Amino acid sequence: MARLFPAAFLAFSLLLEGGHCGLVNVTDSVFGQIGRGSLAAFGDFNSDKQTDVFIVTDKKNVTILLSGGKKTYFSKYLSFAATDDGIVTSVVPGDYDGDSQMDVLVATTLDNVFQQLTVYWGNQGKTENHTKLEQLFKDEPLVLDFDGDMIPDVLGEIKGEEKSSICFMKNRLVNCVDALQSSGRFAIPHSHAFLDLNRDFTADLFLTNQDGHQVKYDMWYNVNGNFTYGQSLPPPADLKVIGQSAFADFDGDGGQDHLLPGCTDSECHTSVIYLNKPGSQVWTNVSGSFRNRDVEWRFKGMKANESPTGFGLPITLHMGDYNMDGFPDVLVILVNSSDSSRTAFLLENVPCTEPSCSAAGRMLQPLWDLPELTRLPNALVATFFDLYEDGILDVLVMGGDLSLYALHNSFESDAYFVKVIVLSGLCFSSCPTHTQPFGVNQPGPYVQYTSVDANGYQKNASAGQLSQSAHLSLQLPYAVLGLGRSANFIDRLAVGIPRPPGQQERRRQEWTSIIPNSQLIVIPFPNDKPRSWSTKLYLTPSQGLLTGIALLCICIAILIIIGILHWNEKKADDKEKRLEAHRFHFDAM
Repeated sequence: MARLFPAAFLAFSLLLEGGHCGLVNVTDSVFGQIGRGSLAAFGDFNSDKQTDVFIVTDKKNVTILLSGGKKTYFSKYLSFAATDDGIVTSVVPGDYDGDSQMDVLVATTLDNVFQQLTVYWGNQGKTENHTKLEQLFKDEPLVLDFDGDMIPDVLGEIKGEEKSSICFMKNRLVNCVDALQSSGRFAIPHSHAFLDLNRDFTADLFLTNQDGHQVKYDMWYNVNGNFTYGQSLPPPADLKVIGQSAFADFDGDGGQDHLLPGCTDSECHTSVIYLNKPGSQVWTNVSGSFRNRDVEWRFKGMKANESPTGFGLPITLHMGDYNMDGFPDVLVILVNSSDSSRTAFLLENVPCTEPSCSAAGRMLQPLWDLPELTRLPNALVATFFDLYEDGILDVLVMGGDLSLYALHNSFESDAYFVKVIVLSGLCFSSCPTHTQPFGVNQPGPYVQYTSVDANGYQKNASAGQLSQSAHLSLQLPYAVLGLGRSANFIDRLAVGIPRPPGQQERRRQEWTSIIPNSQLIVIPFPNDKPRSWSTKLYLTPSQGLLTGIALLCICIAILIIIGILHWNEKKADDKEKRLEAHRFHFDAM
């Protein structure tokens, strides 16, 4: 019975559905007079359940743009100088001291060789003081929860050392120790990740290592809370240029797949995207042709001396399900082989139509006809962002002059989603400011759902929360999982968080019968008692006009049916009364 009404609602809405997806330029109403800046990170800094944007201005200042302004969507809230003589390369929000308030980790560099890390401590929406780490890092760090205490830590290689180190900052005391034995030398730039690689709902470590001139990928699995070396994976043999690794549930089987962009020649005339399934040594080409009419498009990174940001921009994939069909799509920057212009493109995740991708079952197909996106001048970075907190992923683009553009995704086909954010759970009713800390970015949680699609088949999807933090990964502090055009309740939604060393039991909990088109805030408090974890559910109505029309028509149809049945019953009652009266008349004689 739980699925009866949603199924009827879906069937009727599909009769009226004329799905359409387009992008609408809303830059003026979103950014207003903010001007230029380099996109750096996302997070709810003031705990109002609205995601804010962190940008870097003049290469030195970090500015926080609060969402929900009156005249414009974003308004400047806080700006501080992060460096005097260097440039800011990375910004990673998080709660680094465990007080359930958002802090800001800023990486700066003087020479594009070593990174200086500074943590600006937050206190009720302000950055009052800061701590500068004495250690210099060889590359931008990976922010993760190494010891499972739900307080972010920092992983990297320190200047002068030949091994990896992990830095803890609990209670604002910096303590850097050796991280992993025999972890190898990290590649620069790296694409490390902290996410579940073996479906046990506990975050593992994915490391990008350099062995001489060869790159290799090492997987360290979390076994009873301890990271244990699992396996190595070489990149595809034909790649001469290797981009940044990205992770997503590409084919909707519930596991995180490894996507790797690159080029088969040193000049990147032939660009490809490969996919690797967890535990496999096989790479599958899932990219379609990057040729549109007579123009050949290709990947091309930017060196530090070429980039207006002041630091290099490697080949990067930004993942997100723009059409909510349950399969993540990709935003990329491609270069025109003829005039070297840089343009943002959306690659749609579609069923495989090429022999090369048959093993994966799906492929990425460029959407060439999205003029609002492709006409933006000299795009440097394009990423997904839920502008209006409606569960539909919009697009933010950074142009060559560091102009910021906002494109609203006017998706009109009535697909469904669930939006999940997992908090640290370090406090609940006894937080320092007596308010729930919705703004704390937490790396490592893993989310997976099981549902039934419109055809009655079981459907799965999964996502890791904030699995990467370096080199403009620009990941959102929540997971938006598409459900397709199935209005059924989600049968099961499971969430897992990292566990501390020595703990054998997984910290995992699941909930059933989740309403689609809702935002679920998971509060894992206490961390070690999953049965006590709580959730807050916020409904997000669909934006399609057809939804309201379909609902109204269903109500009218039900009322008509009820009226007809009532009229027929009344007629039958009247007829029966006449027969009874007639029968009484003859009996009286």
